[in-house]
Amino acid sequence: MSPQDRLIVVEQAIARYNAKDADGYAAFFADDGSENIYRGAVLRAGRDAVRDGNAKTFADFPDNRAEIRARYAMGDYVVLHEEVFRGSGVEPFEVVSLYSFAGDKIERVEFVK
Repeated sequence: MSPQDRLIVVEQAIARYNAKDADGYAAFFADDGSENIYRGAVLRAGRDAVRDGNAKTFADFPDNRAEIRARYAMGDYVVLHEEVFRGSGVEPFEVVSLYSFAGDKIERVEFVK
C-alpha cells in the first residue's frame, strides 16, 4: 500500500467520522486497532471499543465534526492536523493525529493535543 493509498483510507475514515457513522469509521481499523493519547493512555483498544467510544461521542455531541487543516503521508504513516468542533457552546480544539497501519487497516491513532 502506498503512502497516498494510506492517506485515502484516513480521509475516508474521517468522512465516516463526520457522518457520525461509528460502524463505518471503526471498519477502517484492524481488529486490535486503537486510539491513544500520544505517548500516553490508550483511549480505546480494539475495533469494537473504537466503534462504541465514538458512538458515545456522536451521541454526546450531535454536531461533532473534524476539519482537516493539513495532511501528510510518509511511509507507513499518515499525519493530520485537524480542528474539531463539538457544537455550540463548546470551544473547538486542534489536534494532530498520527495514524499507523497494519496492511490496509489503521492499527493505531495517536492524538497530540
